[in-house]
Order: sequence, then structure tokens, then C-alpha cells
Amino acid sequence: MTSTLCAEIAAMAAKLVVDEGMEYGPAKKRAAKLLGKHSTRGVELPSNEEVEDEVRTYIDLFCADTQPAELQALREAAVMWMQRLAEFRPHLTGAVWRGTATRLSAVHIQLYCDDSKSAELALIDKGADYDVGSAPGPRGELVDVLTVASPSQALGELVTVHLTVLDHDDLRGALKPDARGRPLRGDLAALRQLMQQP
Repeated sequence: MTSTLCAEIAAMAAKLVVDEGMEYGPAKKRAAKLLGKHSTRGVELPSNEEVEDEVRTYIDLFCADTQPAELQALREAAVMWMQRLAEFRPHLTGAVWRGTATRLSAVHIQLYCDDSKSAELALIDKGADYDVGSAPGPRGELVDVLTVASPSQALGELVTVHLTVLDHDDLRGALKPDARGRPLRGDLAALRQLMQQP
């Protein structure tokens, strides 16, 4: 059973995710601090599923008139990049895949490559400007994250697209569902199917 503090952290984190475009992990830590917990050591933090439930509730209450169109625009940006980088078996993940994204959310696409530098070379070939960062990969090692700013006509602004470069072998484990049995990511065909749903 979720503690009262844990529920308060989930609700506050959801507000940060929607209003400021924060990712779940940093949002949970900042929410705990805002609620007077200066250290998260020993504090029960909500699961990502609990935060996502609160995000959906917050969107229904405060963003129901704007969020569907913003999500559509972000998914269109994802489709474009997944088509451009089709050779790397792209899979969409994160809020844009889960349907909880707003205009402040970044698009997260995972690329499964035989050679980690090939995605970077493909971006250079396409004349795309990008920044290189890193994030923990599925095996705990750091992997490259290529970030591009993609113009969205629908939103009238740039959308941040993070392209995480993973090993081709990581694709096998990537298709496991979350704790509630829902897929954590999907390929272009799965995304298009999602976009056709009412």
C-alpha cells in the first residue's frame, strides 16, 4: 500500500513532469525535496507507474484541451525520425510512446545498431546537427545519446529528439512489457497503429 508521503511525491512529480517537461527520476527527487525531504535516503519514492497514473490524472484535469494535439505533433516528429533512421530498427519509448507527452516532452527513440558509430555517420550524411551525450544503457554501461532539435510545424517550435544508440543484441530484451504488461516501446508500425486509435 502506498504511503501518504509517497502519494504526495507522485502527485508533485506528475506536476513537474507535465508543467516543466522533467523526466520521472529527477521529478521524483525534486518533488521529495519540495515536500521537505532534503534527502531521498530512506524515503519511499513512488514507482514510475504510480507517477504515470498521476500524470494522466493531471493531464485530464489541466491539459485535456491541448494535450492530444501536442501528443500528435510529437508522434509525427517521431515518425519522421524513425523513417529517416529506419535501418537502425528504431523504437519509440517514453512519454510520447505512452501517450502522456505534452509540448515540453522530449521524443525518445532507441536505435539498435551493429556498429555504434553508424547512427552518427547517418546523421552526418543527412546534414543533421546533433549533440552527443550519454546515459546508462540496459547493461549499466554508458551508451551514446544523439540529440537533435527537430522543427515542428504543428507546434511552431523545435522538438528535442533523443536518439539512444544501443547494440543490436539489446533489441531482444527491449520488447519485454512493463510491470502492468504494457509494451515499454514500439517500432514504427506499432506507433502508426497507436496514432490511428481514437
